[in-house]
Amino acid sequence: QVQLEESGGGWVQPGGSLRLSCTVSGIDVSRWPMYWYRQAPANQREWVATIRTSGTTVYSDSVKGRFTVSRSATKNTVDLQMDNLRAEDTAVYFCMAQGTYWGPGTQVTVSS
Repeated sequence: QVQLEESGGGWVQPGGSLRLSCTVSGIDVSRWPMYWYRQAPANQREWVATIRTSGTTVYSDSVKGRFTVSRSATKNTVDLQMDNLRAEDTAVYFCMAQGTYWGPGTQVTVSS
């Protein structure tokens, strides 16, 4: 059974940083591409970042240069380091695997 659970969300002021973590069970995060998505109120869920099996990372234009996705084979986690956060980054953040499995999400709020 594949399960994903996000953690690390919270409130932060503009310009601040947060690190999200996705704890995964049932699959090896090194053997599958892993994704981060986010959904702001009244918006559709949007793709944020991908870490491929090769380790290559890809980002949406809105977060490129500010967010960094990484993984730990030993912990079987996928992290999202978010720096220089903006109000428009406020959303529920989700990790996803295999196009099917989603975590419940973690809320990120950026405001002064």
